[in-house]
Amino acid sequence: MGKQLLKVVLIGDGGVGKTSLRNQFIHKRFTNAYKATIGADFITKEIELEDGKRVSLQIWDTAGQERFQSLGIAFYRGADACVLCYDVTNYLTFEHLARWRREFLNQAGIGDSNPDFPFVLLGNKIDIDERVVSRRQARGFAQEHSTVTGSKVEMPCFEASAKDGIRVEDAFLYIAKTVRIPQMELDMVGGGGTAPQRLDWDAESEARKKSKGCC
Repeated sequence: MGKQLLKVVLIGDGGVGKTSLRNQFIHKRFTNAYKATIGADFITKEIELEDGKRVSLQIWDTAGQERFQSLGIAFYRGADACVLCYDVTNYLTFEHLARWRREFLNQAGIGDSNPDFPFVLLGNKIDIDERVVSRRQARGFAQEHSTVTGSKVEMPCFEASAKDGIRVEDAFLYIAKTVRIPQMELDMVGGGGTAPQRLDWDAESEARKKSKGCC
């Protein structure tokens, strides 16, 4: 069975836990020592799905500090999915997501050319009893910013705790199971010959309702 490589970019304000989320998913570990990411780097993890398909996620951890945002164009290009990360205990990090999303689309060269580009919403730090961003607000953001060819669809949203390892895998497994590389890219790497697979939004929406995700 063939293997596909997906480039996944984590974006959001500094301190929301992007590095911790990735480390928990990749290495199953957490540290309280905060060290701001400089620029960006990536780690790759291979996942075998239930159907035997192998998917390699190349997960890019990007700097949240404003002084590094101009570097986004170098790191966002070629992304297959983007995870919008925020801290459920810090409302400003949630409020800034619209700007992060807009800048990602512009700097990745996507703009309006691919309105169904896959975004995932991920709220971190649910282990802290000081929530200021509700699940309803998260769903509202997802609905507002989910547009496919002019029709409203649901952006998947999840909540997790990188510290306790709660539901961290959900968002990444969702990407591995549903995101497909465009046929043009498959042809370029010699993987042509099969019809492009598209996300069945209705089926996935029903599946999400039964999952442990926040939305």
